[in-house]
Amino acid sequence: MKAFVFPGQGAQFVGMGKDLYDKSVLAKSLFEKANDILKFRITDLMFDGTDEDLKQTKVTQPAIFLHSVILATTMGEDFKPDMVAGHSLGEFSALVANKTLSFEDGLKLVYARAMAMQKACEAEPSTMAAIIGLEDTVVEEILSKIHEVVVPANYNCPGQLVISGSHEGINIACERLKEAGAKRAIVLNVGGAFHSPLMEPARAELASAINGTKFNKGICPIYQNVTGQSVAQPEIIKTNLISQLTAPVRWTQIMKNILADGAKTIVEVGPGTVLQGLFKKMDRNINTYSA
Repeated sequence: MKAFVFPGQGAQFVGMGKDLYDKSVLAKSLFEKANDILKFRITDLMFDGTDEDLKQTKVTQPAIFLHSVILATTMGEDFKPDMVAGHSLGEFSALVANKTLSFEDGLKLVYARAMAMQKACEAEPSTMAAIIGLEDTVVEEILSKIHEVVVPANYNCPGQLVISGSHEGINIACERLKEAGAKRAIVLNVGGAFHSPLMEPARAELASAINGTKFNKGICPIYQNVTGQSVAQPEIIKTNLISQLTAPVRWTQIMKNILADGAKTIVEVGPGTVLQGLFKKMDRNINTYSA
């Protein structure tokens, strides 16, 4: 069985997607359609912009989505997933790739999500940090005793957990987690506290957009961030997608379930190779590829 997985924010790079645009008529038409939908030439920023351009949440999220979805579309008959999953933002890419969402609706939702998240970040300055080398339960217990806002955000793989919260909460947590034996506690260069209660205004804003969008029955199940479980029913997918902004990404659980359900090959569709690396940490013998 084959699982196709889609990366999230942080995988972007200048020049992403340009080879697809130059070599494929289909890809070029989809990129140009995206420029029309967004009402600005995101392709200029993707192909010839700066790192700073691409770091803006309102650019990063649609850019990674477009690279991933258009790459999957141009694979044609080679894109035959038995299951799909996406890390955070990547969940939207996966839902378009498996035909739960149309390309146009997926892009509009991603842009609405990006704008809502950027607004929430500007209203409440906040950040995230990667904690390396501690058991998840140890991190959870320490965070529960901190009175500032700071919560688990991304369960990436055993021994790697990203936390999210206020600047003060993150600083206190990093000190305490290092004292508890974390190998590293690295504050990340991100716009805000994604997957935390501080994203509640963005969640409420995105909910109305998601509820107003048609979700179809996909060609295969998706393993969703909020539960880590396989889901096929459009209404449950919608509910989980709305919860995703303030809930942690349970990627460790997703990987365990994908492997337990029989996946023998993992194909990463989009920029970077981060997700392949995380699967390799779970099972060194799994076959991983970049689309």
